[in-house]
Amino acid sequence: MLLISGAALAGGEAAGQHDHKHAHSHEHAHDHDHGNDAAAAIRKGHFDDSEIQDRTLSDWEGDWQSVYPYLVDGTLDPVMAHKAEHGDKTAAEYRDYYEAGYRTDVDRIVIKGDRIEFYRSGASVSARYVSDGRETLTYKAGNRGVRYAFRKADGDTAAPAFIQFSDHAIAPEKAGHYHLYWGDDRKALLAEVTHWPTYYPTAMSGQQIQSEMMAH
Repeated sequence: MLLISGAALAGGEAAGQHDHKHAHSHEHAHDHDHGNDAAAAIRKGHFDDSEIQDRTLSDWEGDWQSVYPYLVDGTLDPVMAHKAEHGDKTAAEYRDYYEAGYRTDVDRIVIKGDRIEFYRSGASVSARYVSDGRETLTYKAGNRGVRYAFRKADGDTAAPAFIQFSDHAIAPEKAGHYHLYWGDDRKALLAEVTHWPTYYPTAMSGQQIQSEMMAH
């Protein structure tokens, strides 16, 4: 049996929209500029409830790789140095922050239709997932984010009961990368703000991921 680890396992709650106060300001949010101030504001976590829309798994469909190995092997060191030049932490402090955030042993995820396959050291488990609503979270810094939740309908026992996507978008949009929270307790996952395994397309090289991160 494949043991899925990499995000906190914790409690259950009915689907809906709730505001949660957290001590985390989501420093890993990217300042994507999609050509207008409104889009940039949404990416930074500033939006009205009326702008939030439901999304389907098709937004995250594809073959995805964890960025954690690139942090471990030093590929992302220039990203940490870049952040230090513009932020309030040293490069080493940023690395520690992302070490906690990116850490996972699920190195690949494949999403096709309503089925998700989780890979760990070449072995995999899979399950079918259905929408379980969305949650709007409010962070200590005042910005907000939307988690899109899905629950397991059937599949391997070792596959997580719940998954939650966060990619800084709040309406249907094909994801370029995402942070994923998973476990068997829906409510506790919503409280997880320090550990967010992050995935980019498997077709991208470490250097390409580094460049993408530094561009934002």
